[in-house]
Amino acid sequence: MPLKADLVIVSNRGPLSFALDGAGRPVPAGSAGGLAAALHPQLEGSGATWVSCAMSDADRKATAEGLMTERGLHLLTVQPDRDVYRMAYDVVSNSTLWFLHHHLFDLARRPRFDHHWARAWEAYREFNELFAVVVDAAASEGATVLVQDYHLSLLPGVLAEKRPDLRTVHFTHTPFASPDTLRVLPTAVAREVLEGMAAATACGFHTVRWEADFRACCQDMGVDTGHTFVSPLTPDPDHLAEQAASAECVAAGRRLEELMGGRRMIVRVDRIEPAKNLLRGFWAFDEMLRMRPELRGEVVFLALAYASRSSLPEYLAYGAEVEQAAQRVNDTWGTDDWAPVILDVADDPGRSIAALMRYDVLLVNSLRDGLNLVAKEGPIVNTTDGVLALSRDAGAFAELHDEALEINPFDVTGTAAALLSALDMSGHERARRAEALRALVAMRKPGDWLADQLAAAVPV
Repeated sequence: MPLKADLVIVSNRGPLSFALDGAGRPVPAGSAGGLAAALHPQLEGSGATWVSCAMSDADRKATAEGLMTERGLHLLTVQPDRDVYRMAYDVVSNSTLWFLHHHLFDLARRPRFDHHWARAWEAYREFNELFAVVVDAAASEGATVLVQDYHLSLLPGVLAEKRPDLRTVHFTHTPFASPDTLRVLPTAVAREVLEGMAAATACGFHTVRWEADFRACCQDMGVDTGHTFVSPLTPDPDHLAEQAASAECVAAGRRLEELMGGRRMIVRVDRIEPAKNLLRGFWAFDEMLRMRPELRGEVVFLALAYASRSSLPEYLAYGAEVEQAAQRVNDTWGTDDWAPVILDVADDPGRSIAALMRYDVLLVNSLRDGLNLVAKEGPIVNTTDGVLALSRDAGAFAELHDEALEINPFDVTGTAAALLSALDMSGHERARRAEALRALVAMRKPGDWLADQLAAAVPV
């Protein structure tokens, strides 16, 4: 155990992940998520401790062999029983709370709050309590503890009882459910979630809209909200520039140019998950071609969409629908030398950056998104005066709406029209918007988000 830390970061995923090689040895597999990628560079050399979950057998083995180390950071792992983790992560966090906050329940069928789910909720409680034990041992007297996301909604409340000296901030990276949607949860569970979060010194959100939903839920349930704040995350332009200049990205860019053959390109970069709204994106592209069939052979829709939460049946089914929708567009419109849609499900960061550098239109049509960093990363790295078509229900819309083309994510015809507007836009207007978008993104610095959390940890 390292010396007790004055700053402790707590998240489900940490800054390192591991995979097993052919001989069964754990080898580094890079950063384990977007949060880690954004926060890690700001913490290097700080002496902070990062507490996260050992999510796989490879992570557990790496921890046992002392490999879970990173320069300038102390890394500690929580290792719950596998069944506890499965129920807390799959059943509660991802199949319940994630769907709740994204307003994606098929209410005629799901959720089903029965005895099985009640056991999963007990596992979620245990999961949060296990984190509290590790944080308690790692945090110095009066330390600041930054708790990240809906997987750990109860942790501030547990820490308030165990360590009232700590200054705890809870930050939510997803949207927050509206009061009517929160009422789907069993009443006692909804109250426990809100009280667990509100026990923090402060609760943070990416936009005023999500903050307002949290406060409205607390008011509806008679829970004292406490202090809240808004702080949208911003990508690190220096890190993006470094990635763009890498040999991997340069090579990916050359392959992409060969593949496009000089055609214009609509790009999306997502995980394959229901909230990202890939299906309506393909339907809109199909409708765009019906509106303007002369564009046949002139435009390619490059969808870089990597698998997410593939242990959940809802995600597997959605992934299959996505592949079928892309294939239908190709079957309808494709020619011998032109595939209208190129769907690549490989997780290839170099290719993603290369595509963002090259797009003519960047489509972000999320049904509901806490922020969406791609909407900010694209304008930073793009070199072709690309146009951003952005969902009004993505958190980033609050910052970028003046210079993006607004999309109602449910309106397929409207999305098709927005794609056409982007493709038809004059070079002068494209350049003006691209420059203005870069300026809007640059209004916040990468360190502002961490600084806002640290400031919120000081009671007002």
